[in-house]
Amino acid sequence: MQISEREAQILRIRTTSFQPELSAGLELKLRQAVVGVTKATLESALVEELAAERSRQNGRLGRRSGYFSRVLDTEHGRIESLRVPKLRSGNKARQWQILQRYHRGLGSLLNFTLSLYVMGLSLRDLQEALYHLLGSVLSVSAINRVTIEAQIHMDSHRQAKLTKTPPILIVDGVWVDIQYPSVETKVDRAGHVRQIRQAQERVVLTALAVWPDGTYETLHYEIAKQEDIQGWEAFFEHLIERGLDPSAVELVVSDGTLGLPAAMAKWLPRAKQQRCITHKVRRIKDYLSYAQLPGQDEQGQPLSVSKAKQQRCYQIQNDAYDIYKAEDASEAKQRLATFVEKWQPIEPKAVQTFKRNIELTFSFYQFNKLLHPRIRTSNLLERLFEEFRRKSDEIGAFPNEQSCLTVFFLVVQRDHAKHDRSSMAKN
Repeated sequence: MQISEREAQILRIRTTSFQPELSAGLELKLRQAVVGVTKATLESALVEELAAERSRQNGRLGRRSGYFSRVLDTEHGRIESLRVPKLRSGNKARQWQILQRYHRGLGSLLNFTLSLYVMGLSLRDLQEALYHLLGSVLSVSAINRVTIEAQIHMDSHRQAKLTKTPPILIVDGVWVDIQYPSVETKVDRAGHVRQIRQAQERVVLTALAVWPDGTYETLHYEIAKQEDIQGWEAFFEHLIERGLDPSAVELVVSDGTLGLPAAMAKWLPRAKQQRCITHKVRRIKDYLSYAQLPGQDEQGQPLSVSKAKQQRCYQIQNDAYDIYKAEDASEAKQRLATFVEKWQPIEPKAVQTFKRNIELTFSFYQFNKLLHPRIRTSNLLERLFEEFRRKSDEIGAFPNEQSCLTVFFLVVQRDHAKHDRSSMAKN
């Protein structure tokens, strides 16, 4: 039976999000934790159910007589000895409503809720969701088992040896807040002296590999204090330690981040730099003088100053983008000359800024034109960062670097499956 693209996407996410290496240990520990919580919750609920029924019948139901053990198979494993309240008579014929409701509704929902953590659900949200299902809060230690397994898998993925080197890297950084211990201390309510933790800005430097067939994947990421020479030098050094062949990297795409050219000269001497054309074109807006604005639109109708400025910005940026629609670098340079001739007289500062290091935006032309939409901008990485920012904004300040990297890893895995990186994605 043929399935829709959306259903295929969901199946990819489900398959990829639960890696075989992660599932084996994680599933066992999750099941143990969930079975324990389920057992305690059901036993408490059975006692409450019996007490409520005895109250309604004014004691005619019969007296309690301890407990008997029952084996209960759940979707998460077998409860070998569920303690069921025992009456002096009529136990075999008794129908327990709580057990019937459990079998009807809990199993699949619980599995679904637990999977939400791997897709980025916060610890508090996960505890709240499980409470509605179990009537009890899954302990922090049980949830920590999930995070520890995810961290182990993340570390394994980040430290794995690279067996081949992509010809193209797209690099950039995304800023986050992470808590670090400070020299200051405080005394808590119990009288204990605690170190005060303060949130500090850090950047997650990231490299996306682009292969000759158009497929791409997140290759490496790590936390740095700054997006500077030292940060990028350490980043490339660690990539090479993992097995990256520096002589095989031909192009590095970036948004013009400071410090990158010097780090490339040291660690990737054969690679050319490709400046992101989107960032290049967008900067034009910051240098517009809006001289000689038209007073009328193309239909001869009066044009307000604000509308005229919007029109100017759109026109000059649109003409700039047209430069990069050329088939080759030679044609692109001809279009650049036409652009300068048109806009230099009325927007000299913007044109001068746009022309600065313009040759770095033409480096992508050395590759097959099918790759051009992917490698002339850093948009592929920006989209991933958008997904991560949504999650990091919900969290606020990460409690530590390991937590930050783990969430980034989970977002990467889900994004990889979502867009089916096994084949060249459509533009």
